This record gives sequence, structure tokens and C-alpha cells, in this order.
Amino acid sequence: MEILAPCGSTESVTAAVRCKADAVYLGAKGLNARRNAENFEYTELKEAVRYCHERGVKVYLTVNTLVSDSEMKEAYDTVDEAMKAGIDAFIVQDLGLAKMIKACFPEARLHASTQCSVNTPEGFKALEELGFERAVIPREMSLDEIYEIRKATSMELEAFVHGALCMCVSGQCYLSAFLGSRSGNRGLCAQPCRLPFSADSSGTCDLSLKDLSLISRVKELEKAGICSLKIEGRMKRPEYVAAAVTACKNSLDGNYSEAEEDRLQKVFSRSGFTDAYLTGKRNDMFGTRTKDDVISASEVLKELRQLYKNEAALIGVEFDFICKKNEPVSLIAKTDTKTVSVTGMTPEKAINRELSEEELINRLSKLGSTPYFIKDIHITLDGGLSLAASKINRLRRSAVEALSPEEDKKYIKLPLNTIPPSKKAEEKYYTARFSDASQIPENHPFKRIFLPVYADSNDLLKHGAGVEIPRGLFGYEDKLKTRLTQLKALGIKTALCSNLGAYKTAKELGYEVFGDFGLNVFNSESASYFNSPVLSFELSSKQINALSKEDAGIIAYGKLPLMLTRNCPVKNNIGCEKCNKNGYLTDRKGYKFPVKCSPFPCVEMLNSVPLNISDRQEEFGCAFFHFYFTDESNNEVKRIINSFKNKTAPEGEFTRGLYFRGVK
Repeated sequence: MEILAPCGSTESVTAAVRCKADAVYLGAKGLNARRNAENFEYTELKEAVRYCHERGVKVYLTVNTLVSDSEMKEAYDTVDEAMKAGIDAFIVQDLGLAKMIKACFPEARLHASTQCSVNTPEGFKALEELGFERAVIPREMSLDEIYEIRKATSMELEAFVHGALCMCVSGQCYLSAFLGSRSGNRGLCAQPCRLPFSADSSGTCDLSLKDLSLISRVKELEKAGICSLKIEGRMKRPEYVAAAVTACKNSLDGNYSEAEEDRLQKVFSRSGFTDAYLTGKRNDMFGTRTKDDVISASEVLKELRQLYKNEAALIGVEFDFICKKNEPVSLIAKTDTKTVSVTGMTPEKAINRELSEEELINRLSKLGSTPYFIKDIHITLDGGLSLAASKINRLRRSAVEALSPEEDKKYIKLPLNTIPPSKKAEEKYYTARFSDASQIPENHPFKRIFLPVYADSNDLLKHGAGVEIPRGLFGYEDKLKTRLTQLKALGIKTALCSNLGAYKTAKELGYEVFGDFGLNVFNSESASYFNSPVLSFELSSKQINALSKEDAGIIAYGKLPLMLTRNCPVKNNIGCEKCNKNGYLTDRKGYKFPVKCSPFPCVEMLNSVPLNISDRQEEFGCAFFHFYFTDESNNEVKRIINSFKNKTAPEGEFTRGLYFRGVK
């Protein structure tokens, strides 16, 4: 199995490689999900790739953020430089970016980031159809669910085995963006979830999880079809990287111990580790970074630096040395992946002492601080010859240098083509989703309405509603297919989908499918994949107006879902009985964030106040406005509709969201 290490700096690359990682992942400046890491300028990136490839280690570049239309050229240039440097694969979240890479750099290898939010077998099939060769599975999956994914796709599967564990499903967190304009989907998450968000108003941190560690269970992951063990932590120090890589290596070799786990916990943890998602026993998962956690790290840092102090000889080399009369000497060097040949001076006739095999083997074995070790040396030597030691050493050095990777990789590059501007809608229409049929007013103005897929069938039929499919479907895809098949037979025709798996499933069952906000449509390329998509609400009004898609919309009203989580923070703290499906979290400033559950396996945390642009509709050039109704009464819905019809200012507390301030 591949051990894949996080590298936010050059020193971390050294630590990972010397501790025998098989691959590393890192980011260039900008356009990656850890923009606050040190990251790599192009010259540094090129040197990192050369260093790693010389030692047989692969390098994957993270371009795993949402990319706007205005940034697509920058993304193209980044991929171009990375291809030139010899990057082995690109880790991608944005489907529009993936489309651009495949079109312009057909030889590029794509790995789907866990930020793609794919959590069902059909979703992984969809990624494979889009050209991805590997996918990172969500951290929230159980072992049984991993087996289901393995059966569904021939793609390589990669799993996080150690590091920070976010409360929210990757790619579906908007909390940092809304509270401070620092988007987790754009690589600048401020981690507000580690602050107090309490279900009982006591100031507890009910959104902060312990760190993940599955290092003791890597053999189980191997049996489940995982090919790559991914360590989280590009923001963490090199000593952490060294400790985690060494622990993974020892676990694969059967040598992982409690003492090593203790060392890992000391270098970084949040009240210990958890494996609860893998086992499906999601209790005792919550923890924070304590003073004791910080103090314990200082105890092991010096020890951990010793793990990568010296160069590690990682690559075996065979030498064939040929020394014959009246011919230039030659040295052939072979590794598992490359063979080179160098020639030197013609040997002289020995006067005092002739050259021996023992001396040649001794000279050729001196590989010093190179990444190579001797596997075998073959000598072809005529008698009575002499060759200076300096010339033998020079020959050996030349051969080793020739084994180094080529300076620039050759690859196919096609020009970047942009989607031409689309015609803007002269008159907008309205669509809506409702949590409950009782909210739907008579004579409503909506062209399309949707109710949750688990809503009463009679309500769906009565109101001519389509079904809204939940974003989190872990292990529930068969249940969803059964429900959709029943509803289709009853005459339900439309579906609103927020993830690739649901979109693919509903389409194959004959529904007219519409794209929802959870697909994170952020540019014209990604918009082209989906029918009448609701665009990402992290886009600014300027970006929305510049986007090329004739029938795209935005959420114009609603308490937006800021988190999607498989582990209910309210249930963990006060229990379901006290919550009675009316739970909420209170932050340190006293704002209350409703938490909504469903028959499907995830809960959503909503914003404390609704988004509302009723009096600023004219500033948007999209085709339709989508209303996201959650806990509003029927009368409140009527009032909101009237305010949009009359274009009057919102009543009560509200937010403009990110439309006029944008995200970083």
C-alpha cells in the first residue's frame, strides 16, 4: 500500500521522503485547500519533484479548491508548470477545473479530492466516467461502506488514516465563509468549528472532533481495497509528518505499538484519537486541543527530528563495470526504472600495481549521501591494467547523476478555450424547496417546487412537487433507489440533487434532474455539467453575472445550511429526547444555529438568520431565484413571496450572505 504524506514545506518533503513515504502531496501558491501553508513557488515545486523522483517517491499537486471563471487561466498556468516539473497527479475538487485539465492536458492524471463530496457507489461511478483515476473516500465512511464503493468502481481508492477530523462532510462546509469570508472550499478555512458551539448553551465545543487515526487498522483497509493511506496535515510541522509516516510504515510491517501511538498522540492530537466512523460506533468522538496536548508535543520533537536527520538510501542500483585493454572504461547503472551508461578514460598498463576487483567494488560502493544503495556489482576486468582512483570516482558520480530525473517533462498541451458569454435572462422566474408541505401557499409563483424525498407521497402529488434528495447518503443509496422508483411509478417527474451520486441515480431512473447548491457550481465549466443548476452561494454577484450558463439560478432567500454532518452535535450533548427535532447550537456571541435531522444519515446546521435579497434582485443576471424554506410558517412564506414581488426591503434580522462581500 502507498503511504501518502502531507507536505506544506520543503522540510516536510525531506521528512516524508527520509521516513520512506511512497508519495507526497503538496500545493503550489494559491488554488489549493491549504493556502495558509508555506506551499511552493514554481522553482521550489520543481526542486521538490526532482528530489522526490530521484528517490522513487511520487508527487501529487493539490488544486483542490473551487475556481472562478476569472481564475481559470491561473489554474491553466499552474497545471502547465506542474506538468513541466513532472507532477504525477492532480488532486481536484472542482469539476469544471477537472474538465479543463482533461481537455488541455490529456496526459494529466486526476485524483478526486474528498472535497468532491461523493459518498455513494453511483457517485464514484460518476467520478470514473468523468475521467478520474483515483478518488479519496470521505472520512465518514464505515468499513462496510468502503467495501460497497470498492465493488462499484475500478478506480484506485485512497483513504485518510491519520490527522484532523472535520465535523462537516468535506466540500459541504460554509461556516467559515459565512462567519468571516474565509472559505473552506477555497483553502482558507478559519476553523470556527473549534470554538464554542453548544447544544445546551454551556459553552461546550460541540463541533470539535478528536483527530482521526486508523493506523492500527491499515490491514483492514487493505482488504477493503484501499491502495493509498493518506495522512492529513499540510499545515503541520515536519516532525509530525515524520512520526505519522513512520507509524504507517511500522503498521504495514506489523510493528505498530502502543508506545508509537502514544508518541503520535504527543506530537499532535485533540484529546486523543478516534476510529468511530470506520467502525460505525459514533460515540466518544468529540475533543479539543488542550494545554496538556500542547505541552506533550515539546517532549517528542527532538526525538522525531532524528527520524529524518540523515539521507535514506531508498533505491537499489546495480553496477556493470567494464575495463578492457585499449578501450575506454564504461559503467552501466541500473535501477528498477532506469538504465544509464557512462564512459571514461582508456586504462593504462600497470607499472607497479594492477587494478583489482576488490578495489573497484570498494570505490563503486561509496554512494555516500545519495538516495542509492548497492544491490549488486558486476566487474569485467582485463589483467595488468591501471586506472586512477579519481577517475573511478568520477565515473561513479557521473553514473549516479545520470540516474536523476530529466529536467523538464515532455507532455501534450492544448490551448485554453473559454465558454462564450451566454444571453442573460430578461425576466427571472422563481423556484423553491420546502421542508414541509404545510408551508406551501396556494397560488404560489414558483415554476418548480420540491419537497424532501421522504415527504408524504400524497403531498408530493397534491402540489405537483419534485423531490429534493439529501446531500448525505452514506450507505442509503439502495433505500433512495427504492423510494425514487416508487415515486416515479406514482408520477413524480423531477428531482433536485446536491451530489453526483444522486444526480446520476435520478437521471438513470428517468427523472428530469436539476442541480442544487451542494454541487458547488462555481464556474461556467462546472455549470455546463448540470441542468439548471443552483449556483454556489459562495459566489459574489459580480462572479454570478459573469458566469456563462443560460439557465442558472441562485438562492435568493433562506436559512442556508452551513454544515452537513454525520454525527449529530445535539444528540451527542443533550440527546434526541430533549432535542425533539428542534435542536440548535449557540455560539459564543449568543447566536442560535438550528440543527435539522432527517430519516437519512446526516444532519444540517442552518445559519442563524436567513439570506434575503428581495430589494436587490435587479443586481443579479441569473435566470432564476431559488427559495430555501426551512422553518417558516405558511404565513411567513406568503410574506416573503410578497416582499420579492414588490421588491421591498427584508423585515427582521437577515444577511446578504456572500453575494456582496465575496470570499477570500
